[in-house]
Amino acid sequence: MSLLDDQIRRFETRQAQVGVVGLGYVGLPIALAFAEAGFDVVAVDVSPERVRAVEEGRSFLHHIPDARVAEAVDGEKLRASDSYLALKNADAILICVPTPLTEGVPDLSNVIAAGSAVAGVLKTGGLVILESTTYPGTTEDLLQPLLEHDERRGGKDFFLAFSPERIDPGNSTYDFADLPKIVGGIEEMSSRAASSLYEQVVPKVVQVSGPREAELAKLIENTFRHVNIALINELAVYAHELGIDIWEAIEAAATKPFGFLPFWPGPGWGGHCIPLDPAYLSWKVRQERAHEVRFVELAHAVNSEMPRYVAERAALLLNESGKAVKGAEILGIGVAYKGGTEDTRGSGSLKVLSLLASRGASVSYHDPLVASAQIGDATVGSIDLSSQALVAADLVIVFVPQSHIDWDLVARQSQKVLDCCNALSGKSDTVRRL
Repeated sequence: MSLLDDQIRRFETRQAQVGVVGLGYVGLPIALAFAEAGFDVVAVDVSPERVRAVEEGRSFLHHIPDARVAEAVDGEKLRASDSYLALKNADAILICVPTPLTEGVPDLSNVIAAGSAVAGVLKTGGLVILESTTYPGTTEDLLQPLLEHDERRGGKDFFLAFSPERIDPGNSTYDFADLPKIVGGIEEMSSRAASSLYEQVVPKVVQVSGPREAELAKLIENTFRHVNIALINELAVYAHELGIDIWEAIEAAATKPFGFLPFWPGPGWGGHCIPLDPAYLSWKVRQERAHEVRFVELAHAVNSEMPRYVAERAALLLNESGKAVKGAEILGIGVAYKGGTEDTRGSGSLKVLSLLASRGASVSYHDPLVASAQIGDATVGSIDLSSQALVAADLVIVFVPQSHIDWDLVARQSQKVLDCCNALSGKSDTVRRL
């Protein structure tokens, strides 16, 4: 039996051990999906706190209940470690590490570190899949050489593929196991091995020609969102200047059953994917072809301006009440980058509050999922959402439709509200929408 046939048999019978490198917003859901499908899963993370949480059957992500982690651990299907030696028996290793930007340049140091460590434990016939979002060429040009040492060759002694993560934290409709997976192997056998693995846990596997096509597919997904968010944000600015309700106009346009997909304005994009992934594409094009991806660059400029625009709208609303920004009491609601998550990476809400604080406002925030956050140079804790806090605020800014918020209380008790996400539509005449 060939190495490939043996791996496929082990995947199909769930006898394979699956290793997951990185226990963040991507890695933990993936580890749980394979554990719940009956695989023996070993997860490795550099954070002792995350490793300890998993070993104790606790979740550190709001949208994943403790019970899922506890059941997988108690059933001896999931264990965690801070040592790559724990992966020495893994038949497949999925790399799910962060790929941030550092001063506008893709930072693949985590991928390099993980790839180097995996190379030391990868067994003959093992499958390695990179899930971390990156620019086209990373799998073949960076990761493959790290794994190929001592005359070991990809496609012969081990299999290698790229399969972009599609995790949407806080999405109660689509979890990892509900979404199709794109797979691009460095050659046909690697694609078949990766496809066979994912077929055990997802409804559909889409195989593409190679890693570069799979890497670009992920960037296309998020660049599509990036550009359309910028378009609707720019239209929101113009609509306000013309006295037009942008929310009503979008809702009307969305009644067309084809050729239109609604996007909604907001205080600026955030999270790890939308602000960063298009920048990976732009960087790669500039490196290879020395020119810009003009749509992407323009969208970045528009979206980057939204926090400043929201801060200016807040100042205008305060002026209507005869108040200056300096000395005003401003309460922000929802400081995660989107509702349903505790993730504040790149949060437009925090950028707005920081701008207002720098102009002398006294800012506070309420977010039931974010215990503390960085606003300017200060670490600030979430306050209770009470009638007293709402009445005391000269302006309440609703940033994202965070879960577990009493919106009726906000509408009833607030003196004036700037609603950036249409959470209070029709609830009060004190509300002004973005």
